[in-house]
Amino acid sequence: MNWIVSEHSFESDRITTNGNKYMTGNGYMGFRGVLEEYGKEQLTAVTLAGVYDRSGDKWREPVNAPNGLYTVISCDGEVLSVLETEPLAHTQSLDLRSAVHRRETVFSTREGGRLTLTAERFVSMDQLHVLAAKWTVHSTVDCRVEIKTGMDSRVWDINGPHLLEQRIQSVSGALLSTAVTGELRLPVAVAELAEFGLAERVTDTGTDNNMDIRMGVNTDTDPELALRHLSFDAKAGETYEWIKYVAVFTGLDAEGDPGEAAVSTVRSAAGEGYAGLLEAHRQKWEERWSRSDCVIVGDEEAQLALRYSIYQLLIIAPTMSEKVSIPARGLSGQVYKGAVFWDTEMFMLPFFLHSDPGIARNLMMYRIHTLDGARRKAAEYGYTGAFYAWESQDSGDDACTLFNVNDVFTGRPMRTYFRDKQIHISADVVHGIWEYIKFTGDNSILADGGAEVIWECARFYYSYAYYNPLKKRYELLDVTGPDEYHERVNNNAFTNALVQEALEIALRAAELLEDNYPAVYAELAESFAGGPFLAEFTEMLEQLYVPQPDPDSLLIEQFDRYFKLEEVTLAELKSRVIHPHEYWGGGNGLATTTRILKQADVVLMLNLFKGKFSREVKQANWEFYEPRTEHGSSLSACIYALTAADIGIPDWGYPYFMRTATVDLTGESKQYVGDLYIGGTHPAANGGAWMAAVLGFAGVQYDGGTVTLNPALPKAWKSVQVPLVLRGSSFRLEIGREAIVVTAAPGNSEAVAFAGFGGAPELCLPGMELRIVVFWEEDI
Repeated sequence: MNWIVSEHSFESDRITTNGNKYMTGNGYMGFRGVLEEYGKEQLTAVTLAGVYDRSGDKWREPVNAPNGLYTVISCDGEVLSVLETEPLAHTQSLDLRSAVHRRETVFSTREGGRLTLTAERFVSMDQLHVLAAKWTVHSTVDCRVEIKTGMDSRVWDINGPHLLEQRIQSVSGALLSTAVTGELRLPVAVAELAEFGLAERVTDTGTDNNMDIRMGVNTDTDPELALRHLSFDAKAGETYEWIKYVAVFTGLDAEGDPGEAAVSTVRSAAGEGYAGLLEAHRQKWEERWSRSDCVIVGDEEAQLALRYSIYQLLIIAPTMSEKVSIPARGLSGQVYKGAVFWDTEMFMLPFFLHSDPGIARNLMMYRIHTLDGARRKAAEYGYTGAFYAWESQDSGDDACTLFNVNDVFTGRPMRTYFRDKQIHISADVVHGIWEYIKFTGDNSILADGGAEVIWECARFYYSYAYYNPLKKRYELLDVTGPDEYHERVNNNAFTNALVQEALEIALRAAELLEDNYPAVYAELAESFAGGPFLAEFTEMLEQLYVPQPDPDSLLIEQFDRYFKLEEVTLAELKSRVIHPHEYWGGGNGLATTTRILKQADVVLMLNLFKGKFSREVKQANWEFYEPRTEHGSSLSACIYALTAADIGIPDWGYPYFMRTATVDLTGESKQYVGDLYIGGTHPAANGGAWMAAVLGFAGVQYDGGTVTLNPALPKAWKSVQVPLVLRGSSFRLEIGREAIVVTAAPGNSEAVAFAGFGGAPELCLPGMELRIVVFWEEDI
């Protein structure tokens, strides 16, 4: 099967897109898919997870570390860079299986020859602070080659600078860059060590060769750029190689000096050697792929796109820390302030629940650690409990600004209500914690703060809700649902349904906590003024209004009076666009007074609570809302794919799956909202692609006791193989046209029940192969 993403030409207009497309990372840091000669103008970035800074009165954003892999090659005095010289040939590739980035570029030389530069690098999944890279040069003619390589501290920032008091020095043969962040005075250190094994080869060729190596720090022209200079006479037909190691540390990592840790680590990495580091890195990736790789038979394009989506999730997963989560743009840079959105719980968490519960726990523990920030936000608006941030960073305080978009016509900031009115985020957090408990059986997370989070979120909703005495019901007024083109609406169906679930979970969590951790329950109940509000939650739950399907049309109105808005086709609305980047929402946006949606809203609710609605209701709403959905968010298309599979029409959903799975491969995504740049990778879409393939087309559903399998494969798919990790046990499903085969790993500690197409559940014991015969109903 193909694991390689590549292209075979250099296009300058794809520099930014390729920076996203060829990302590498390990959850601690992300390295954009840039070429070695690129600088901050080409958006080179080593983005650090959980490290934020604010410069002046600008918004906070992630910190990018200096680039220790910066390298420029010259031949006979001519710089060979794609930024200055058009190459004869160029290939850039990413090996998804081993997470190794490669480039090969061929340049013409002044003497009519060809010089080939190759480079490969990886961000170690085995040693999270380490990057390693290997270069070669090969010329068809004798020539003088000069290598300039070292530390580039000229960091790309959107709202920086963030690294102050920068200093580069030579320490025990390594280059060490040190700095502190401006806001929190957090130290950041990057060490680089180079091995020029080619020196011996050159000097051995005879006295005619002139080898000049200057290993000291050169800051003559720029104090932020420290380069090693090496020049030599290269012989025609010979290949010359050199290797670099880089280590990155910050003040968040451990006690002690980050600079000392960086130098010690980079020297240790060099001692292990490039080959040893690469092998350990590959082994870690093999372990991860064994738990997550889905094999599609019959559709190579979908296979590569799905693997790429899984890869993107794996390179940003917080493997070692429960105090960071996954930002909306992963570790691809500073866009969206590096903030964590509801995307994590709704679109990424399911992948980790099915493949790596340890990471899933880290993601939810992040919400527990940021509870105080959610409390502060609720208090800011005059409510009790926890109102989670729309854009959450390290402390949990909301990084979202009140004026989030500039009007492209006037240049004036536009008041938006993402921060104020998207109250469903707290219910999304509750949903995520409960899904973790359901999948893993690990209810200790309740005692570790999860129950407190759940109760505080429910308290927030109790304080936010309006009791309508005439209709004798609780309502949720003045909210914004997933469809951000319609702000400040009443009784958004998605929001009300999620709040209903949050209240149910609050009551169930109380029972579970009291039964299993009575001392924790007593202490927590006592800490709440007036008790944990369980009676109030029960009252609100019994009387909460949740919009239901119309008995005649089967449609669920997205919010009160939505059906009174202007009926207009998407094509007609687009014809009204004056500026390509104008914002469609807000007070005066094109879509605000129409039925056109930004993204799946009601259909997302139907997917989350699919067991509550009939096939007919789901199909009626799919057919109504999809033509009215602009898909202005990368979170949208996958939901239509999931729901199409659920109602048994997977070929309706297949184009939406492919659109989702290829968003970062093609680069065809929205890049601006107003004049705000929102480019970068799309991990929520990556998670959505996995959900569409596994939870949708493969039909995998787990309720904590039984795995129910109701597959609906696209016509091109002959079969799909899916690995699952459930209750600490590993399974592999092969879903074909004639049968479903479930294989349990011999070392499993627990049996899990599987049921197909409404059949009776059957236990799959450790080492057992369970075969379920499938009867397919072909699409009409």
